[in-house]
Parts: sequence; structure tokens; C-alpha cells
Amino acid sequence: MLHIDQLHAYYGKSHVLQGVSFDIAQGEIVALLGRNGSGRSTTAKAIMGLVDCHGTMAFNGQNLVQRKPFDIAHMGIGYVPENRDIFPKLTVHQNLLLGLKGDAPQGRWHFDDMYGLFPRLKERQHTEAGVLSGGEQQMLTLCRTLMGDPELIIIDEPTEGLAPKIVEQVGVFLQELRHRGVSVLLIEQKLTIAMQISDRALVMGHGSIVFDGTPARLREDAAVRKEWLEV
Repeated sequence: MLHIDQLHAYYGKSHVLQGVSFDIAQGEIVALLGRNGSGRSTTAKAIMGLVDCHGTMAFNGQNLVQRKPFDIAHMGIGYVPENRDIFPKLTVHQNLLLGLKGDAPQGRWHFDDMYGLFPRLKERQHTEAGVLSGGEQQMLTLCRTLMGDPELIIIDEPTEGLAPKIVEQVGVFLQELRHRGVSVLLIEQKLTIAMQISDRALVMGHGSIVFDGTPARLREDAAVRKEWLEV
């Protein structure tokens, strides 16, 4: 589904991504792990056309390099950024409406699905999004992205700063994505949820992939965890 090979990206003269290579298959949840500054968020932005890059990037056989973000979204890739980016003056329901793809036919997700996954959003559907708590805004951003019916969704730090109960709800949300065949690239600091949810784990260090394997293999590889993950 997603194929990346020798991807390089820069911020000015800073060489951030240095030959990143990995694949994501249909229906696979892949955790992208690493310390802050390792290049994880830049990888997400490069896939979405938000960072100048070169190398090979293809989604379902279609080239992604140099495409505009809206083209990439219409190809079937959803993106949940770390800063959430809700529309604060619009209601919860209006934010969800904006996730729909214009004239595209109704996809596999409906408003009832969103409100079923996160009942708190149903309670606040007529509330302006700007007054929601951080956890509620994260729920809204996840659901708004799903309303566009992506085949692959990139989620950057979905549990950052959230209460344990909300983290548990995010875990249920990710399991539902798996159940419906949506592929996920999960950028996450919390190893526990990443290792429980993902089919495969990637570890980034200094702008490249230093480990690619199952969560079980990563648990057994103390050297990789100590060198690239542990504080």
C-alpha cells in the first residue's frame, strides 16, 4: 500500500530524514517510535506533502513526491497532526462535516460511528470545538479525519497529554480501525499502547530507520531500546 525508499528531507540546511525506507501493508498498524527530534513527525509531514523531500514514495502505486497535500488526502491518506488543528468557532458536528470529501460517495464511516466511538462528542455535538477539553479535541480530530474515509491514516502522538481514560478510548478507536481494514502509521511516545496495538514497530534514530520488526522482537532487543528509546 505505502512504499517509501531512500526518503530524504531538509529544513533549510538541516538534513532531517536521511534515507528513510519502510512499507505499510493493507490493514496493518505500524508504530513509528523514537525520541523527540529523531524525524518521526517530519516523516509524517513528508508523506503528506508538507515538507520538501526527495526519494521514492508511492501509495497504491501512485507517486506521492511533489504532490499537494489536498491531492494526497484525496488519494486516500488521512493525517491527524500532533497539534490537532480543530476549527474552534465551529461546532463539533460542523467540524465533522468538514471531514467529508466534497462530492465523494459516502464512505465506510458515518456520524453514528463517530458518536458511537466517542459518546462524549455526541453529547457536545452542538458545542463550539474551541471550548472542548484537550481530550475531546483529540477525539474530534481523529473522527474528522475518518469522515474522509482514508485507506491509510497517519496519527501523530494521539495520547500526548491525555488522561488514562481517554488513552484507553484511543486504543479502542485504533482497534476499530484495524477491524475495518484501515492501515495506520502511529507515531507514539508511549511504548505500552504502541506495542499492544501495532503489528510492526519501526524505530527511528538520527533521521533513519534503525529497527523494523514485530513488537515481540523489539521487547527482546534490549540494545535497540536502550540506544534509541529509553531516556
